[in-house]
Amino acid sequence: MQVHHETANIFRVDVRGLLRQSELERCQREVVDEASRTGTVRLLFVLQGFKGWDPSDNWRDMSFYVTHGDVIERIAIVGDERWRDVAMMFAAADLRKAPVEFFDEDALEEARAWLCR
Repeated sequence: MQVHHETANIFRVDVRGLLRQSELERCQREVVDEASRTGTVRLLFVLQGFKGWDPSDNWRDMSFYVTHGDVIERIAIVGDERWRDVAMMFAAADLRKAPVEFFDEDALEEARAWLCR
């Protein structure tokens, strides 16, 4: 999991392989640091070669969402269609004030355009 500053308050997060909780926590710290500088952030998650979440980690911790959820304005997730439902659930799409959208892996530019709205 790597975070890249794309433009203004938009950050791309590349997610590859099996996601581990330690990687997510590092990414969350980076997002909080950037939000302290920009005010709010918009996140573009790109799932390439994504294999899911490490089953040995505890993925039930919602403390980041509760504490820092308001600093995220929008979330776009780009990836293979088979990850749509679980990625939207993992992003807490139904709980957030911020809109969350999933885009097919061929729709990266469409996802960027949606983030800029």
